[in-house]
Amino acid sequence: MNWFEQQQVDKQKKSSGRDPIIVWKSEMNWFEQHHSMLNDALEAVASREYCTVFSESPLSKAYGESAQAQGIAAVQALCGCDYPLQQPGERTRVATESSPYGVQLGIRYPDCAPESLVAAGVAAQPQWLKIGVEGRMGILLEGLARLNQRSHEIAHAVMLTTGQGANMAFQAGGPHAQERALEALAYAWKAMTDVPGQASWEKPNGKNAPHKLQKHFTIVGRGVGLVVGCSTFPTWNCYPGLFASLATGNATIVKPHPNAVLPAAITVSILRDVIAEQGLDPNILTLSVSTDERTTQALATHAAVTSIDYTGGNEFGRWLYAHAKQARIYAEMAGVNSIIVESTDNYEGMLRNLAFTLSLYSGQMCTTPQNIYVPRTGIATDKGNKTFEQFGQDLAHAVEQLLSDPKTACAVLGAICSSQTLDRLQAAQNVGRVVLRSRFVSHSDFPKAKICTPAIIALEQTDKNIYEKECFGPVTYLIATASADAAVELAEAVSCRCGAITLGVYSTDTVFLSCAIAASERAKVALSINLTQGVYINQSASFSDYHASGANPAANASYTTLAFVADRFVVVQRREHTPT
Repeated sequence: MNWFEQQQVDKQKKSSGRDPIIVWKSEMNWFEQHHSMLNDALEAVASREYCTVFSESPLSKAYGESAQAQGIAAVQALCGCDYPLQQPGERTRVATESSPYGVQLGIRYPDCAPESLVAAGVAAQPQWLKIGVEGRMGILLEGLARLNQRSHEIAHAVMLTTGQGANMAFQAGGPHAQERALEALAYAWKAMTDVPGQASWEKPNGKNAPHKLQKHFTIVGRGVGLVVGCSTFPTWNCYPGLFASLATGNATIVKPHPNAVLPAAITVSILRDVIAEQGLDPNILTLSVSTDERTTQALATHAAVTSIDYTGGNEFGRWLYAHAKQARIYAEMAGVNSIIVESTDNYEGMLRNLAFTLSLYSGQMCTTPQNIYVPRTGIATDKGNKTFEQFGQDLAHAVEQLLSDPKTACAVLGAICSSQTLDRLQAAQNVGRVVLRSRFVSHSDFPKAKICTPAIIALEQTDKNIYEKECFGPVTYLIATASADAAVELAEAVSCRCGAITLGVYSTDTVFLSCAIAASERAKVALSINLTQGVYINQSASFSDYHASGANPAANASYTTLAFVADRFVVVQRREHTPT
């Protein structure tokens, strides 16, 4: 008996007091069809061991031999057209996207009145709640399966709108995002099935007949969920909140970043189709597209909106905290990630790992390290002692070596997502000492693509006004500290003040590592130690890694824990006397 079946047995024992026979309801065929997928996720989040449900290889037979070509063709067919989505309250059609690769998209999406979307969601909720936990879970699992089959289409949409390289767009935009969604469903299942449907309650009453009540417990979504997406990872950062909200009984509105609408639109369309096939109102899930920030503000402050998932900059995040008082906010905002280098027994491996880490998607990841702290006196390595200056030169050489082939460089770097990132890159090279200057790279297939190699800037420990602010993009600050201990203290302080999702350390000294571990726990930031092989600090594994701790300024929630889903629903009980 697997974990999933055992939970069903335990639940039924609690309710009936006898050994049950597990019978899957025939009307819940999707739940029956996909419950093994849910079981795999439940076992994985319990063990936190390696697990993959959807293949991360774009060449996998699971997607079919022609899937990539079909996916690209599907996206190309949408360019310059009205996106096929009909929703309540449509006011006009808007084309908001500008591809970092220079591709003309021109896809026109429905701009719907916020009040209409909220009202439609509220109207659809009674049906959505009525089908129960298994009904919602079956629909969402089927939706995930269909999303996975269209991973190549979603990947091409992610690539063109975000600037990610093709391989990253497939993995992060497709199967990895889908697995984060499945992870959220697993925790939603755990949270909701912990609540029994009913209970027979009997209280002794002395010599008199006992008091008997029959109690019923109904899971009810808190209200409408709003998912506000970002421009860099429109599926990976969106799916956990989207699926957690729907699973727990809430109508959900997805508000993608104006420059990354298509991946969200495809996702919403697929899920709406699955919902409609069950005879349910598809407006339980809608898409809000607008270039006017007031649209997002109107949604975020609506009385019916009870949860907001937000990924983006601090300015709007602080606005949400100040104005969306009626909602529970799950936010991931700016942070400053750090790496401490004290010593290493694999100098070349460390340099290769760091070079790839700093180059991947041009540093446009919330997990990419910005600050590297190195003692002014240098570091001990298996290649001899290296001064601060020598380490900087060697790191710059490793980056240049990695990106020396234009084809490799384009695949790793992707394209710069916004002009503001380019501005920050240029400005950063006017401060400190430039160890490695950024250069432009030409893409053979996309001549208009904005592709730049990373810049490495040497700073002093006293330059806090520079490195204690997020400089989102391909910028690395190499900071000379008074000592290795000072590097740990500085990394902890920056993580606490500015927020951080990742922290890295390289050291062969067990005492020093203990100090770094203690610092990471005080700063409540995930720590990676001595990564020199094919795992990188800016990668996060579904079912195993907790993405953000939720306890420093970079994020107030974590992908994914029970806390991420459990407060999205309430339990409404009713009780009645049982005749004696």
